[in-house]
Amino acid sequence: MSQTFSDADIEEEQKHFSNVIATFQQYAQYSVGILIIMHHTGDKELLDVLGYRQKLQEVDRAILDNAEFLKLIVANPEIFGHDLDFPKDAGDDNADLRTFHDLSHGDAHSHSHGHPHHHSHSHDHENVTPDRRAVSQYQRKYKPTDFDMDKLRSTLKQFVRDWSQEGKEERDTCYTPIKDALVAHFSDKPSPELRQNIRVLVPGAGLGRLAYDVANLAMLRPVKIPDVLPSALPAGSNFSLVAGDFEEIYGTEYEEGNFEPQAGQWDAVLTCFFIDTAKNIVNYLRIIHRILAPGGVWINMGPLLWHFENNATNDPSIELDLEEVKMLARKIGFVISDERTIDTTYTSNSRSMLGYVYKTAFWTATKA
Repeated sequence: MSQTFSDADIEEEQKHFSNVIATFQQYAQYSVGILIIMHHTGDKELLDVLGYRQKLQEVDRAILDNAEFLKLIVANPEIFGHDLDFPKDAGDDNADLRTFHDLSHGDAHSHSHGHPHHHSHSHDHENVTPDRRAVSQYQRKYKPTDFDMDKLRSTLKQFVRDWSQEGKEERDTCYTPIKDALVAHFSDKPSPELRQNIRVLVPGAGLGRLAYDVANLAMLRPVKIPDVLPSALPAGSNFSLVAGDFEEIYGTEYEEGNFEPQAGQWDAVLTCFFIDTAKNIVNYLRIIHRILAPGGVWINMGPLLWHFENNATNDPSIELDLEEVKMLARKIGFVISDERTIDTTYTSNSRSMLGYVYKTAFWTATKA
């Protein structure tokens, strides 16, 4: 039984999608204000000796490249199944940023003083005119917030993690043990034909690379990394992504006949850096157990940072330590095996002097 949505749900999803597209389209405009402050930093002569101006020029070019990349992603938003309430092509969204790039690198480079925000504050010097023009050019129904842009920058990092050579080491560290454990659990199904019937769910899939790699396990052929196309899955692969809250989508219960559409429907559930996103870890584990088929496998890897701990909205949050989580899983009905700790990073910059290493918990658990 497929899940039904009310008109209000559809309208809310449509509105959210339009806001996401607007955020992608206005990345360049938003970044202009940040560039203005960086280019008008004091002690110019001293910093130029250190090569700081050249570094800013590289930042400029990187932002331009990011803006072009994001523009390509939303160039045809109708392919995602939504209609927009504003024109998808409002001209060259990055023209003003390129103009600012040219002006800021010319000989006439002077200082101006203004507020650090980029939205509608004006500046005295002509070098910053592109910011003012950009603001007036892109007045739309939705104006992305700082939070929206933080999420967008996080998405850019996720692209690196999931779909680039730079992120390969992180992917191999996190995803390979999970895929190996999945293959080992279904070792009695060696042929591609048998594997194609296995249903695998990846909650918190991000940009979908782990799910994509799992879908490729159905074929006994080499996969080039990172030169992959999301559309290059084997013929007949049943691969899809569902956006939304895990509990709302997979924890749905129907009162009529107490029918649960997801109960027992999945042969495997793979969670990578996911379970600590729960407000209530008990709900997460109950749902995972309920939607697994008898003998199904849950493979987990990740830390326990508990994203809702000390949240500003006073949402309830249950924070358990590792042993308590495993004890809870056993009480709910899992048999845990292959426990180990794996050190890994997450969206890290391998060239940075700062990096965080997570001592992640890994295990394989079967539904008793």
